[in-house]
This record gives sequence, C-alpha cells and structure tokens, in this order.
Amino acid sequence: MTNFVEFKPVSDKQLGFFIDSSLCSSCKACQVACKDKNDLEVGRRFRRIYSLTGGGFIDNGSGAYQNNVYSYNLSIACNHCDDPACVKNCPTTAMHKREGDGIVRVNTDKCIGCGYCSWSCPYGAPQMNKQTGQMSKCDFCVDLQAQGEPPVCVATCPLGAIKFGPIEELRKQYGVLSEVRGLPSSAITKPNLVIKAHSGAEEGVTNHA
Repeated sequence: MTNFVEFKPVSDKQLGFFIDSSLCSSCKACQVACKDKNDLEVGRRFRRIYSLTGGGFIDNGSGAYQNNVYSYNLSIACNHCDDPACVKNCPTTAMHKREGDGIVRVNTDKCIGCGYCSWSCPYGAPQMNKQTGQMSKCDFCVDLQAQGEPPVCVATCPLGAIKFGPIEELRKQYGVLSEVRGLPSSAITKPNLVIKAHSGAEEGVTNHA
C-alpha cells in the first residue's frame, strides 16, 4: 500500500490542460518525464502520446485523385473531468474530486484495487499499480504545484505544446474544443481539456465548455 499524502488546494478554480496538437511532434518528452517523476514501471503511463493516421486518395470521378491523408499526435492524461466516471463508480470513495482545484486523485488509504475506475474512464487514466494492487493516475503533479512549480509534462515539453491553468482562462484564450477525431465523446465526462487541433483531426470535432 502507498501512504496517501494530501495537499491543500492549489487553486480556487477548476484546473485543466491545453494541448496544442498542431505543435506536438510526438517526441514523448512529456511521457518520459511523467514516468520518471512518478517512477512508473514499463507499461504504466499516466501521460500517453497517441499518433493517429488515416485518409487516403479518393477518385474524384474526373480521372484524378484527391488527397485527404492526415497524421497527427495527441498527448493525453487525466482530464480531471467535471463529471468523472471514475469517481462515480468507485465503491470506496477512494477516487475523489477535490474541492477548489478540481483535481481527481486516488486516496490509497481507501483503494482496494477493484479496477472499477479504470473500466469506467473513457480516457484510460486510472491504471493499476501491480506492486501495491491499487489504482494510480495523473494527479496533476499536485506536489509540485504545492511548491509553486508546474506539472512536469508542462515543464518538459520542448515545444510548449502543453499548458495548464484555470480552465475558464484556457477556454478564453484557446477556445472550447475538447474533442477531436481519436478521442471519446466529451459529453461522457465533461473533460477539463482544451485542444488546438492539428489539420486532419478537425473533421467531426465537437465543442464542450
């Protein structure tokens, strides 16, 4: 069992992430930094890089082909949702959403490792710590934020593609897009996420505020 350490709210406003998918090069620096900071073994990743490709060459009926090939990257972790399914389906209240900053954390003093949170989350955020038999997840680097430092993924991204802050401010600055091709419906859990879509990811996108 991992001893649970609580921290005071680091903000009185709901925090969220901004992901500039048009900048992400899939260098995986954020993913590696997160694994290193949280001492995660092979296979457990709180932040994950997804590379999505698709499209093709379409016969336009006039003897030519139209190219709609797309390829882009998404850096995704826990989105500390407004309506987190992991919290609703946790039978022990170990998975909880904090007052103030809205960070979703696992209280390991209560977690029994049943896995319901993992099965419920459309983003795959909660992951089993096989060593302790308990769930684990991105906690927004609340320990670093308590010291006035940014989350390690934000600090590490060489292109500045990941930002964080009060979600209201992020939405004012970057828009309200929280769902692109390759992500589950934002209506399921209302993620605190804003995305700047890469070309190719935009088709079929929806907005959530």
